[in-house]
Amino acid sequence: MPTPSFARRTSLAVCAALLVACSSSPESTSRPERGEGPSHPDITTLLANLRLSGLDLSPDGSRALLSSNATGVFNAYEVEIATGAIRALTSSTSDAVYALAYFPRDRRVLYTADQGGNELNHLYVREEDGSVRDLTPGEKLKAMFVDFAHDDLSLFVVTNERDPRYFDLYQITLDGYAKKLVYQNEIGVRPALVSRDERYVALEKPNTTSDSDVLLLDRETGEVKNLTAHAGIESNDALAFTKRGSLLLATNRDAEFSHLVELDLVSGQRKRLYAPSWDVVGAEPTPGDRALLVSVNADARTALHLLDAETLAEQALPELPAGDVNAIAFAEDGQSFACYLSSSRAPASLYAARLGGSAKLLVSSLHPEIAAEDLVEGQVVRFASYDGLEIPGILYLPHGASAKRPAPAMVWVHGGPGGQSRLIYSPLIQYLVGHGYAVYAINNRGSSGYGKSFYAADDRKHGEADLDDVIASKAFLAARPEIDDERIGIMGGSYGGYMTLAALAFRPDRFKLGVDIFGVANWLRTLESIPAWWEAQRQALYAELGDPATDRERLMRISPLFHAEKIRRPLLVLQGANDPRVLQVESDEIVAAVRKQGVPVEYLVFPDEGHGFVKRENEARGYAAVLAFLQKHL
Repeated sequence: MPTPSFARRTSLAVCAALLVACSSSPESTSRPERGEGPSHPDITTLLANLRLSGLDLSPDGSRALLSSNATGVFNAYEVEIATGAIRALTSSTSDAVYALAYFPRDRRVLYTADQGGNELNHLYVREEDGSVRDLTPGEKLKAMFVDFAHDDLSLFVVTNERDPRYFDLYQITLDGYAKKLVYQNEIGVRPALVSRDERYVALEKPNTTSDSDVLLLDRETGEVKNLTAHAGIESNDALAFTKRGSLLLATNRDAEFSHLVELDLVSGQRKRLYAPSWDVVGAEPTPGDRALLVSVNADARTALHLLDAETLAEQALPELPAGDVNAIAFAEDGQSFACYLSSSRAPASLYAARLGGSAKLLVSSLHPEIAAEDLVEGQVVRFASYDGLEIPGILYLPHGASAKRPAPAMVWVHGGPGGQSRLIYSPLIQYLVGHGYAVYAINNRGSSGYGKSFYAADDRKHGEADLDDVIASKAFLAARPEIDDERIGIMGGSYGGYMTLAALAFRPDRFKLGVDIFGVANWLRTLESIPAWWEAQRQALYAELGDPATDRERLMRISPLFHAEKIRRPLLVLQGANDPRVLQVESDEIVAAVRKQGVPVEYLVFPDEGHGFVKRENEARGYAAVLAFLQKHL
């Protein structure tokens, strides 16, 4: 679901990329000798960095709402803007709590949580007296927040309580929590936005992973019409309704990259508002409709642009340190805002600022015992792949790596398919680089952010065209003087875990070892067991990857499980027992099959995690296990 559109507060959350995951117990480990250089924190200190997520400002701008893993598990907190004082709002010791928004006229707070990583999120209200109410009770349902109504009297949510496959749109009053059905979804769309007068609902319809439409429901007539009917491949995303009743879209119609257009709902006319040389990934009117805040995915880092609402002239934003602004939230006055800023060497920290003024750091996420200069800044580096296609990636070189002291290296493959490695902080990458390992986070063909042709270049070629990019990156690394060409491994999470297994199975002599984090081993099972609530995306995934009913032979051909006898290199596998996307049986079977060949395999299962790690204790165990595995085999 897209980020909610707020009439009063803007919250542009930009997808960040690297899935980092973990397993085993924290322990002190030594690093390869590399001469004099900066000191590097141990795993306990590295993971003592805060992780912040979710962001909203109270209407008066005096408090910021966020989630933090300060206790080791994500909980909701609020921060006083004037003093920086932090107050805990929840105290979960098991399930992660993710803050969503303040209520518009009081101190109630909306948040979401699942159960042990099963992704069956419910929406909860923390009342002003501290009690908690489940707004979306029920078994085996998933609920997501859409928006508050413009009149501040209700909120909109989607749930699949009626049919596990489809998300229906509901409206819930803020006084009494009475719920009514607004739109019954029978066509596999995603209710995304509600207009300010509540007449229209924007519905997003994925056709393939590269092709999508935006439909419009007229609640007065019941009519649903396609606003973006087109021929060929075209991506369309609904971003916000304007005060004029028009709709802001991000579309790559007649272009490689998505640009911002305003669509008149009456005439159907389009007006191009902003067309940078990268993808527009978000746009929203600021409170009071004074400006448009546009976010652009500029070469793996978010760039923010503030445009005058009438003239579209670019306005100055307060000066911030260099980095990636991955969320921003405005107060009701349209002038005060808070944001997260991160970089390769610093996790997302909270800043408060005012248009026309300066920014101040409110919450630093970097542990006081860690000096940012001791960590490593990622560098965007490109290489020509096997067919000449230019492939981007982010290179992290250990301090002191040189032709005289070449470093062992790991190729990191992001999740997805269709994700992107970005210039943001990764504790796992910094941990490995700090212990003397270079890391190259490849954005192989099929990654988002580099145009629609690049994004679609691996369709129906997974485990083949994109895998050959990964193989080519190994040769690219091996040719660099700072890299030990005899010691290069591969690792990744989710789809990157699949690519790790594929590299070991289908190119068995290229990498020295592999680390698979929740990776797919059997595409037939994974595609057949897609969670019910992914129904809207099911056919899109089948179009990209293959339909298990009709493409069985190809899916078996690219599934490492059916070729496990070819794997000869050491393998580490990490798996969450509650993972609804990549079932534990996937990892169980690949581990058993590879062990049968006498190959060294280490396997760690986390009973209280899903598809990704949310508990710091598990992260620490996992990172320690990854490092120990590399030191043993690389």
